Amino acid sequence: AFGTAAEALENYLTRGIINWGLPVAHILEDGALYTEQARGAEGSGLVSVLLEGPPNAGKTALAAKLAKLSDFPFVKVCSPDEMVGFSEGAKCLQIRKYFDDAYRSTFSCILVDNIERLLDYGPIGPRYSNLTLQALLVLLKKPPPKGKKLLILCTTSRRQVLEDMEMLSAFTAVLHVPNLSTADHLIAVLEQEPDVFGRNELAAIYKRLKGRRIFVGIKKLLDLIDLARQMDPQTRMMKFLSKLEEEGAIEDATVAN
Repeated sequence: AFGTAAEALENYLTRGIINWGLPVAHILEDGALYTEQARGAEGSGLVSVLLEGPPNAGKTALAAKLAKLSDFPFVKVCSPDEMVGFSEGAKCLQIRKYFDDAYRSTFSCILVDNIERLLDYGPIGPRYSNLTLQALLVLLKKPPPKGKKLLILCTTSRRQVLEDMEMLSAFTAVLHVPNLSTADHLIAVLEQEPDVFGRNELAAIYKRLKGRRIFVGIKKLLDLIDLARQMDPQTRMMKFLSKLEEEGAIEDATVAN
C-alpha cells in the first residue's frame, strides 16, 4: 500500500555502481550479509548499518544499491532535501512517520541519507538539533513489532561528529566507504568509461600516477571524467591530470618503499 521509493533510489543510481576495487566489493558483500540478518527469523528483526566516509565517496549510491538489492517491499528514503525549512518538531514528526509506516510492512528498509545535515549540524559553533538527534537515537534502537523486519541504512561524512554525539553505538555495524587511493583504482574507473581515453592514453595516465598518492571520491572523479569529455582530444589527457592535481587528488611526493 505504501510502495517503494523506486524513483528516489534510481536517482541515486543514475551512473550505477562502479566496482573500482576490493573496498566496493567488500561493502556490497557485507551489506548483503546484514540484509540477510535483517530478513532472518532469529534476532530482534532490527539491523541498522551506517556507511561513513569522506564527501563524494559514493556512500549514498552504495546505500541505495543495498536498499534495492534487499528486495524489501517497503523502502523509504529519509533525506534532508525533503525537509528544507522544516522546524525541529516538524522534522521529528516526519521521521517518525517514516518509521511508523515501515512498522506496518513485514519487510521494510529505510535509507536515512546524510545524517549530519538532517541534524542541522554546523562546524562553526558547533550547532546541531538535539531534538532531532534524540528522536533518531530512539528510533534507531527501537525494535519493530513482533514478526516485522526492519533494515536501516544511514550515510554520513562526519563519523567523528556522530561519535561525539554517542550515536555510533546505536548501529549494528559501521562500514567505511573509502576514496580511490591507487592508480589501479583510477584506471579501473576510466576503463569503464571507454569513450573518454584510448588504450595508449590509459597506459600513459597509469605510468604517470603509479606510485603516487591518490585521494579522490568516485563522485568527484566521475565529474572530472564528464568534464574531460568536453575537452580537446589533443590536450585532454594532460588537462585531466592537471584538474586532478588542482582538486588535490594527487600528491606530488611518491610513496616511500
